[in-house]
Amino acid sequence: MAKTRVLVVEDSLTVRKRMLEVLTADPDLEVVGEAGDGKRGIELCQSLRPDVVTLDMILPVMSGLAATEFIMAYCPTPILIVSASTNRGELFKTYEALAAGALDVLDKPLGDEPDGVWEQKFVSAVKLISRLKVITHPRARLGPMGRRPLSWVPPAAVEPVWPESRLRAVAIGVSTGGPAALIEIFRGLPHGFSLPILLVIHIGKMFAPAFAEWLDGQSPVRVSYACDGDPLPVAGECRVLVAAPDRHLVLRQGKLRLTQDPERHSCRPAVDVLFTSLAQELGPDCAACLLTGMGKDGAEGLLAIRRAGGRTIAQDESTSVVFGMPREAILLGAAEQILPLEKIAPALGALARGAETGRRA
Repeated sequence: MAKTRVLVVEDSLTVRKRMLEVLTADPDLEVVGEAGDGKRGIELCQSLRPDVVTLDMILPVMSGLAATEFIMAYCPTPILIVSASTNRGELFKTYEALAAGALDVLDKPLGDEPDGVWEQKFVSAVKLISRLKVITHPRARLGPMGRRPLSWVPPAAVEPVWPESRLRAVAIGVSTGGPAALIEIFRGLPHGFSLPILLVIHIGKMFAPAFAEWLDGQSPVRVSYACDGDPLPVAGECRVLVAAPDRHLVLRQGKLRLTQDPERHSCRPAVDVLFTSLAQELGPDCAACLLTGMGKDGAEGLLAIRRAGGRTIAQDESTSVVFGMPREAILLGAAEQILPLEKIAPALGALARGAETGRRA
């Protein structure tokens, strides 16, 4: 069986040597190149065509973000970000790299981890990322830095027909490939979209603190972290409320609650926890959308919402970075609609209009 070919891009010689030692010690991995700056990393990626690239964010000559955008536009390769960046500006660059097509992010070793723990996480992440299929990322076609202006108008799409309803909220669950998918959906929502959105995204606790603020800057709708005890926003007020890092988000007796209950599917926050609480609390008066991601978190919760009479959508395989979570939901019969990413925002818009009609009636 062929070994997984790895390119390591890291400017710190000490950290790079440790990464190389860990990778070369695994019989299934082969380090085919190493680089100390982003420009050299791009050159080696083009010439060596590795199976996976580990990439730091803060690099000389060309940043990790710029390298990610170039690689995903011209020689698409699975990228694992390995970073120690935790201040606001550097976290924003990490989110930008994930939106540009990088698949996951792992913290650098701090030196105080138990023996072998970080090494095992690193090797496992490299192997997992290397098996994911990537394509030329659409940000390559979106102009400067791949960002659509907030006034961008999405192309016309055939919208599903939804009956009148009394929907009070939409929930979204997403993992790998999430940042880009969320931007696509939020920028595609029709003007005046009138339902609050509750969001769970899987992202490492170390890298999560500024995500809601970053997403708020990318989206025409307001985005913030949910606060424990806040009431569910009323229908007619569009806000996106994100589960806080390392906290489950649930709805209980009309209020949002953040809990430290045990992890589910090795995740906290977990999509299943949010979806299940909405099924119990709102029944047919909620809708949920399960997007790209590894594993099966959210599948059972989406089924609970459908059984309770709520509306359910799963992203299709062709537009998912990882067709894991949506696939599991579809296999369970949890998805009422299976839609490509570009049709999800119009579908949510149709749901909101049905809810407005239902409220007026």
